[in-house]
Order: sequence, then structure tokens, then C-alpha cells
Amino acid sequence: MTRFAAIDCGTNSIRLLISEIVGGVPREIHRTMEIVRLGQGVDATGELHPDALARTRAALERYVDTMLFEKVERVRMVATSATRDAENREDFFAMTAELLGRVQPGVQAEVISGEEEALLSFRGAVRDLPADVGPFCVIDLGGGSTEFVVGTHDGDLAGATSAQMGCVRLTERIMRSDPPTASEVEIARDYIRERLDTVTTLVPLSRAATFVGCAGTFTTLSALAQGLERYDPSMIHCSELNFDALRVLTGQLAATPSAERAMNPVIHQGRADVIGSGSIIVQEIMDVIERETPARSFVISEKDILDGIIDSLRDPA
Repeated sequence: MTRFAAIDCGTNSIRLLISEIVGGVPREIHRTMEIVRLGQGVDATGELHPDALARTRAALERYVDTMLFEKVERVRMVATSATRDAENREDFFAMTAELLGRVQPGVQAEVISGEEEALLSFRGAVRDLPADVGPFCVIDLGGGSTEFVVGTHDGDLAGATSAQMGCVRLTERIMRSDPPTASEVEIARDYIRERLDTVTTLVPLSRAATFVGCAGTFTTLSALAQGLERYDPSMIHCSELNFDALRVLTGQLAATPSAERAMNPVIHQGRADVIGSGSIIVQEIMDVIERETPARSFVISEKDILDGIIDSLRDPA
């Protein structure tokens, strides 16, 4: 059986999924994530920081070793917001070509558009959800951008867009204090609302019956809401978060110093300083959903763009 590997390198984290196909269905072999903060300073300088490149290289070397051990034959790596914005992105590409070539000659990271990122995320996020609770709006909240895509379970898409708002971008650009000041939070809200106004003109949120949150901010919020003592993907996947309770939780997170957040075992050390910004983004998204639809909760998916990439490898069409 052919083993496939998907790598997603975003602004904050780099993640790996290795799967094989059994009876036409992907079977997960290995899934892991490391916080490398590739987008460190990109918003201000326009370039990938040497330290960020070094952290990313070290993580990717470990991933390559894992792929070789698991006998992966085909790999696809996508790079999103941070590399789209960086002037020195060719240094990053050369590094990925060198390392990924050990697994599959000629492969290197691809910079995909925000729209393709949204489509791949949708494909993965709705895989385990029942078709009859659709149409779905999948929201992939990342470090540099947030993707919105509306469609049905069978892939009939009504709209997709990528908004340049993410937890790292907002932390570095606006919410710099720890915890953020009231003024910083209000400026951040204005920034988010401007981008959400564009989202609502491009994507028909009102057609969605179920809103699906994926990626680290949403999954961490689910772990916190459930009071988990450790991060447990099986408890998080397909869990439901009520908006009213989530507003209380996100408000508390945004007002808590990052050192105190980091003491909670379900918050990754590399996410503790940015989940406050992520919480403000989630609050504003909830407000928009309530204005546009009757929905009052998120379904949380542990599956996302990585699972969509696996699908694209085994079924390129």
C-alpha cells in the first residue's frame, strides 16, 4: 500500500500527517505538530527571520526522518500565509527542496493561494460529519490568516475566501501588551470587523447550517471548555461549543497573562502568547454568525487541511 504524507507549514506551526489507504479509506499512521513561528516578524519586516527558518528546518528534518522510517512514497507540503508575504521565500523553498527530496525527488513546498487553502481545509474538516447537518461553513483560524468556505458534504462549494487576520498577525501588529490593553483589544476588533465585512460579501454565510472550527485556536478552546487534563484529540474531534459559554471562556483567555495561560496543560507553550488574539477573532466571528444565521454553536474538527492534502495526493482530480 502506498503511504502518503501531508505537511502544512503555516505562520505559527508546522504539522505532519502520514496516512495509507485501506479499502478506499485513509488510515492515519502518524500525526504531529510543532510550533516553529515561521511568521516571526514577517508582518513588520517582510522577510522570514533567520531564527524562524532554522526552527522550521530542524522540525522538517525530524519529519523527513519519520517519513523515511514509515516508508512514505508520496509527499505534498503546502506553505501558507507567512511564505506568501515574505520577500526571502526562496531561501525557504530551497531548504524544503533539499529535505523533501530525500523522500520524493523533485518535491518542494508549494505556496498555495488562500482560496486553495480554504478548499483543502473544507475537504478535510467535513469528512467525519454527517451530510444531513450541512451545508457547512468551515473556518480555519491560523496564525496569519483565517479561511472561510461554505459548501455541502459532497464538495459543492458556494464560496471561499482567505482573510488576512490570524492570531500571530494580530498579536504582533496590535495586541502587543501581555495581557492586551482595552485600547489594543478595541483596535483589534475594528481590524477584524473590517475583514469580516469583506468575508460576508464574498462568502454566503447565511447558507450554512453548521459552522465548523478547525486548527489550533478552535481545538484548544474545545479542550479548555471540556476541562480536559491533557490534550486529547478523540475528545475534541466533533465536539460542540455553545456561543454563550465560549464568549465567557474567550473573554477570560484574552484577559489572562500568557505565562498563566501556559500553565494549563492543554495549551501548547508556543500557543500561549497568541491564543488571546485568537479568542478575540473567535468572538467577532460569533457576532457575525449570529447576525447572518440562526446558528449558535461551533462543531470542532481535528481534521483539516492535512486530511485535504492527503485526499489531493490519492485523488489528484
